[in-house]
Amino acid sequence: MRLIARYAKELENDFEIITVYENETQIDTISKANPTIKTLAKIFPVAIWFERKMHDDFGIMIEDAFDNRPLVHQERFPKDIHPLRKNFKAKELEETNYTPYKYEAINGDGVFQVAVGPIHAGIIEPGHFQFSQAGEEMLHLEVRHFYKNRGIEKMLEGKTLDDAKPIIERISGNESIAYQICLRDIYLQATKQELPKKLKKWHAFLLELERIIHHLTDVGFIPNDAGFGAALAYASQLSEDARRKMKELTEHRFGFGAIDFQNSSIDKSSTQDWLNTLQKSIEDFEEWIMDVPSLWDRFDTTGKLSVKKAIKYSTVGVVARASGISIDRRINQFYLNNGFEMASEVSGDVAARFKIRIKELKNSIKMMLNFLQYESSEEFELEDINDGKYQAYCESSIGELFMAIDIKDGVIERFFARDPSFINWQALHIMMRSDIIADFPLINKSCDLSYAGNDL
Repeated sequence: MRLIARYAKELENDFEIITVYENETQIDTISKANPTIKTLAKIFPVAIWFERKMHDDFGIMIEDAFDNRPLVHQERFPKDIHPLRKNFKAKELEETNYTPYKYEAINGDGVFQVAVGPIHAGIIEPGHFQFSQAGEEMLHLEVRHFYKNRGIEKMLEGKTLDDAKPIIERISGNESIAYQICLRDIYLQATKQELPKKLKKWHAFLLELERIIHHLTDVGFIPNDAGFGAALAYASQLSEDARRKMKELTEHRFGFGAIDFQNSSIDKSSTQDWLNTLQKSIEDFEEWIMDVPSLWDRFDTTGKLSVKKAIKYSTVGVVARASGISIDRRINQFYLNNGFEMASEVSGDVAARFKIRIKELKNSIKMMLNFLQYESSEEFELEDINDGKYQAYCESSIGELFMAIDIKDGVIERFFARDPSFINWQALHIMMRSDIIADFPLINKSCDLSYAGNDL
């Protein structure tokens, strides 16, 4: 059984604790008078971030937890403030005295600590990486993020789905289409409607285009972090062309507002020509990059994640598939009928994660050519939204995205999203233990996780 998410919802006198597993959702009710739950982290290690977040958000105590440190709250955050409680209305907070965050560390003769971040030389969002080092060898890594919490869960309370859409689709730039598809599926559940095949194929086309943009960026940056900058130059041109294609098709480079219920008209012929040209470029890139021995000396055996650890840490997406786990939300009849093929490797290293991206690029093009073969259909109109509790999934370019929305009196009562990065960031430290610190950027980029999607 795989843990997908764990989060809380406030009721009038109680809290609901919602625990989502692969095949079931378990809901437990606890009293506000003594809000305490038992940890699941001894069975599912990734539960610890969910539980620490519940404490920060609601003040729920976690019994028997091996880690009770704040997760979202930073060093000057008021300790008695829990911002997802219904009675929290403040627009500003007064900072309290600085309370140092105690990092996990290995101590001993010749062992020293290296702090990387939260501000980085690259144009990325803040994230902190704390290493315990013996010379160049990485003994331990602790990942600490949550420097840019935007309060999205609180922000969406009381909004209609229409009002929430522009916010939800901007949660994580490299997964905008995926977030929109999750929201689309919640619209459909709440109106008890099915999507016409034309729209389903068009939306799937855009999701694969988003995947192509992200994977092309990665297959350039991964070799670049191994000192092979020529790959970045080549792949960046292809990625930029794909980004411009997204702009051409949706009127936005990130596809904001692209997933709606209106029929779209595009030039299929020119789009097919572009896809065929892209396919040839990727094949040329693959032939070139596979024949650089010095590059594969850096990729092979670096940043290994065993299948046992990948399962234990509930990993998803490319990270899981590179370790031999066949997990992908596109394993369904719709995608199989349109050419989906599971891309997997077993070595669990940088090389495996790179190879999977190449395979998925080629498979995405194959599916996109099939998705373009749709027939015209009648206009589709949404019915009225019904109150209820809804869940949706989508296989983003990073992995399985989960979203839950409770609607009451026509507006959002509780919004929760679990980005694939929230899971996979917690497994990153396992990949570092047999490598040197110079390999950290390479290993990190081979997973290419979202900071924004991780911290809502």
